[in-house]
Amino acid sequence: MKKTIYILIILTTLLGCEDVIDVDVPSGKQRLVIDASFECYLDEDPVDIEGGVKLTLSAPFFNQDIPTVSDATVFITNLTTNSVIHFTESTESGFYIPDSTTFVMEFDTTYQLTVVYNNETFIATAQLIPTVPIDNVVQGNNTLFDDETEIIIFFTDNGTRNDFYLFDFDFSLFLASEDRFYQGETFNFSYFYEDMVNGRNVTIKILGIDERYYNYANLLIEQSEQEGGNPFQIPPALLRGNIINTTNIDNFALGYFNISEANRFDFTIKK
Repeated sequence: MKKTIYILIILTTLLGCEDVIDVDVPSGKQRLVIDASFECYLDEDPVDIEGGVKLTLSAPFFNQDIPTVSDATVFITNLTTNSVIHFTESTESGFYIPDSTTFVMEFDTTYQLTVVYNNETFIATAQLIPTVPIDNVVQGNNTLFDDETEIIIFFTDNGTRNDFYLFDFDFSLFLASEDRFYQGETFNFSYFYEDMVNGRNVTIKILGIDERYYNYANLLIEQSEQEGGNPFQIPPALLRGNIINTTNIDNFALGYFNISEANRFDFTIKK
């Protein structure tokens, strides 16, 4: 009986304790984060270029607000012609878009991104990476556990090169793939939406990426599955990309500069 009373007293004490406990989470040095991704839809007329340069500062893990950067100089240089496209901040804080409406990127050309911030210069280079079209998207009937929605994506790999792809399934859902096991073949695979998407219009994209960005994307996607959220916004951990600080090499930036040829397929999921 005494043991029962003691247990009840302990439980009552624990349940009545509502003090707020501050957890001291270690935070590293604040760094510039550069998210510079461009999607080039060369199969569309007129050619559509989507993307821009998002500049933010890294923040402690539990911070809800991510500080944006509005006082930077941003431009991209075509290293073949030395032509320069300047970027200005859009209505979205920290998001820079090209001044020119005729900004079109070409294959076999190296482009250099330059960001000047806080008297330091950050650069990265990238080339336009080709992709293949999406042949078809259909809805399947299979599930993994209970009520997932299956879609099946069909495409044909280019057998003359080693390809790496990034699939965008809308709703900030991504999958990286390489053609090692389906080189030059017509291939299909299933993707399962966990949340209810019945009756929703979705846009499926296939982006061409290089091997280094493929490895980077896989790590980001793995981290986002653990932490939640869009993997291509703010890296949840210290993950180096291809950005170099030419002023102070130790004060490196996070993020990546990537240029992808892209193809998209609009699809309505049946109820």
